[in-house]
Amino acid sequence: MTVIALLVIRTTLVEMRHPGSARRQWRFLARRRPMTAGATVAVLLCIGGWRAAGTASVAWAVLAGALVAHLVHLATGPEANKAANRNGGRH
Repeated sequence: MTVIALLVIRTTLVEMRHPGSARRQWRFLARRRPMTAGATVAVLLCIGGWRAAGTASVAWAVLAGALVAHLVHLATGPEANKAANRNGGRH
């Protein structure tokens, strides 16, 4: 819960400095590809960790799934394509 609280506080502070940044930052929740990747990681970690840690594995699996979803969104989002095109990357 502490990690989630820290993420929410960070989002709030950045939003106060740059209005609209929270919407961009959490946009991955509405996209199919990042959520599928995150859910897959969460389920696999939960299944694998259940025997070792019991119910505590669920919280860690959800956190890891959210981080994976955010990273997939950063790598596949429209913003990544624009940055790559500016830098001579993918076309």
